[in-house]
Amino acid sequence: MSSQNTSQGTPSPAAARSNPRRRQLLLGLTVLIVVLGIAFATYHYFYGRWFESTDDAYVNGNVVQLTSQTTGTIVSIGADDNAFVKAGQVLVKLDQADTQVALEQAEATLARTVRQVRGLYTNVSGLTSDMTAKKVARDRARADFERRQALAGSGAIPQEELAHARDTLAAAEQALAAAEQMLATNRALVDDTGVASHPEVKAASALLRKAYLDFVRTSLVAPVTGYVAQRNAQVGQRAQPGLPLLAVVPLDQVWVDANFKETQLTHMRIGQPVELYSDVYGSGVVFHGRVAGLGVGTGSAFSLLPAQNATGNWIKIVQRVPVRITLDPKELAEHPLRIGLSMNVEVSMHDRSGPMLAQVPNDKPVFATDVYDNQLADADHRIAEIIRANIGGGAAKLSGKEQGTKSE
Repeated sequence: MSSQNTSQGTPSPAAARSNPRRRQLLLGLTVLIVVLGIAFATYHYFYGRWFESTDDAYVNGNVVQLTSQTTGTIVSIGADDNAFVKAGQVLVKLDQADTQVALEQAEATLARTVRQVRGLYTNVSGLTSDMTAKKVARDRARADFERRQALAGSGAIPQEELAHARDTLAAAEQALAAAEQMLATNRALVDDTGVASHPEVKAASALLRKAYLDFVRTSLVAPVTGYVAQRNAQVGQRAQPGLPLLAVVPLDQVWVDANFKETQLTHMRIGQPVELYSDVYGSGVVFHGRVAGLGVGTGSAFSLLPAQNATGNWIKIVQRVPVRITLDPKELAEHPLRIGLSMNVEVSMHDRSGPMLAQVPNDKPVFATDVYDNQLADADHRIAEIIRANIGGGAAKLSGKEQGTKSE
């Protein structure tokens, strides 16, 4: 009895296969899978295969460290973290007492050296005049000797007077030779140079430049325009050369480093357009950029402890390569980004004509500052003023060759 009820309550496999509703359900499911497959294939062919995307991307930029170039005690701090600063603005000031003393000493040394070099030119002028006088004396002694020699031949004068004339001529020639040697020695110190170009003056000028730079560098200025970060400077702190005091970040020059899988780089080229979305602004704000370069190595290859794949316990892991993406400056001005923010990146690879690696070297600086360009110019201006104030008359500017005459 129970077996009959069981057979009546459970449909047979043949009945199930002949059930129209079940067959229609299976057919509809099959059609749906086929349609989804066709749709995915169509999407991949016409759209998907032309794009590569990743969410392993972060904002990066230049972090300009402000470090002390001289020793001194911090007496003033001009900006705090997150403050906006302009290039050339004084951010940290050091005590200037020591550098002021060194600068004044260097100025005095230069002035004294200029006056000493002027003395060398004066010596050359004096020795030149002395040599001219000794030449005249030599010529007179020679004329007297020749005249007496002619008279001595006829017996008009004694031989003793002729000997005295010969001795006088020899003494005059020795005095002239000594004067010529002294003039040559002093002329060698100033020959073919002016006061400003004299080696002693140039050495003193170099010491003044160094002292001036040490004095100027007690005021640490912002190298670039940007925002202050990582301020470690404190009033009263003893700054040492190379000690980082704070950093300036120019947020108008940031870029994005997107870490793509190595399998995504097959058709990626420099110059391809990129669309980016930031987690800060959401998908409503779209950033546009360009692929600036593909990394020359994977992230693990340049890590502090690179993988040792030859040790025997190697496991294959898909590597990621950093791809640098530049951003539109106008969009950055409207929606500023911060360093380290997460980004979603999608690269359009329709144009595959560009290179994978840069082919032409860059002949311009990638990043530079000009706030330090006038420091040496100001030092040279001060040096020129000191030389002008201590150089005296215009004759001192002439070289030794121009002042003296050559001896015979």
